[in-house]
Amino acid sequence: MLSKWKRLIRYTDDGRLKIDNNWIKNQIRPVAQGRKNYLFAGSHNGARWAATISSLVGTARLHQIDPFVYFRDVLTHISDHPYKKLDEVLPPKWTPLDK
Repeated sequence: MLSKWKRLIRYTDDGRLKIDNNWIKNQIRPVAQGRKNYLFAGSHNGARWAATISSLVGTARLHQIDPFVYFRDVLTHISDHPYKKLDEVLPPKWTPLDK
């Protein structure tokens, strides 16, 4: 370690650098866990649906939307929504219809 000491203490020279990478590991963990779980989804289609739902949940969270509220609203109103405008119910463009 002595030969790598300068690299080891690099974070002390720049206050923006963190001593560890725990934050990013915690951000990646659900993706890695999901990928592992998709191996045991029961079928190829099951894994595809699990990945799709996981993507929608992740996108909703990215846009600071509660996934439960999002899914409840979308599933309640999807039958009345025009199929040519389905992009409007994706998390980036979604606005709650229940107000």
